[in-house]
Amino acid sequence: MTIYDVFLAPFADYGFMRRALIACICLGLGSGPIGVFLMLRRMSLMGDAMSHAVLPGAAIGYLIAGSLSLTAMGLGGLVAGLSVALLSGLVSRTTVLQEDASFASFYLASLALGVLIVSLRGSNIDLLHVLFGTILAIDAPALYQIGAITTATLLTLAVIYRPLVMECFDPGFLRAVGGRGPLYHFLFLLLVVLNLVASFQALGTLMAVGLMMLPAAVAQLWSRGLPAMMMIATGTAMASGYVGLIASYHLEFASGPTIIITASLIYGFSILFAPSGLARRLFPRPHLRG
Repeated sequence: MTIYDVFLAPFADYGFMRRALIACICLGLGSGPIGVFLMLRRMSLMGDAMSHAVLPGAAIGYLIAGSLSLTAMGLGGLVAGLSVALLSGLVSRTTVLQEDASFASFYLASLALGVLIVSLRGSNIDLLHVLFGTILAIDAPALYQIGAITTATLLTLAVIYRPLVMECFDPGFLRAVGGRGPLYHFLFLLLVVLNLVASFQALGTLMAVGLMMLPAAVAQLWSRGLPAMMMIATGTAMASGYVGLIASYHLEFASGPTIIITASLIYGFSILFAPSGLARRLFPRPHLRG
């Protein structure tokens, strides 16, 4: 078996592999920077909660369309995710509960409701597709929608980059200079939900946040500069998609979990050997003398 047979032949021979690879590249371009901002804002677990919160809307879209239509399920997931985000913010501002506790409560209810809806009207196969995704079944219309969400994400981030960074590191200063912090916070949550919807068909609700948070964690171990972190996270997400697809093809594993496992292996390697990893702490370099 040649290098071509291992690394290129699956994509040259099969259209579904090419579509899956393009989807992974698009998801990496959009989810990588979003994951970095989620981590900087200490909202990592909230991102996971929102990925589960889209399930009831996606389940209702599935029932209305009668099939695994990304358009119907994506619109339903977008409405459900934004509703949970807004309700969680409202509860945290009107009660003694913190926002993370509100997110946890709503996402648990949403996850249970979504699984109940799918199990009542669909089969176990449909439930598995909703929970774990079907990246190899992505068709051209779904790919167009994922590409459109990625494009919208990158353009929006380019427009709100500076106030979003300021809102991450010094929200008090942004308020002092008349910045509209709540507006940028809402736009950021909208981008999070949109990218979770884009990841929905590829990785399912249980792993949609995987290409956001694992590459972001890898980036934080290798760099402290924000632009570099965003580039590392994007590259890690795309590399995880490519290597995961290759491994799943040759080993006959499920593609979505293999992609996330690949990202996890990169994360484990980074924990050990990155500049901020364990190896540097356990075996520090001697200081220069004289």
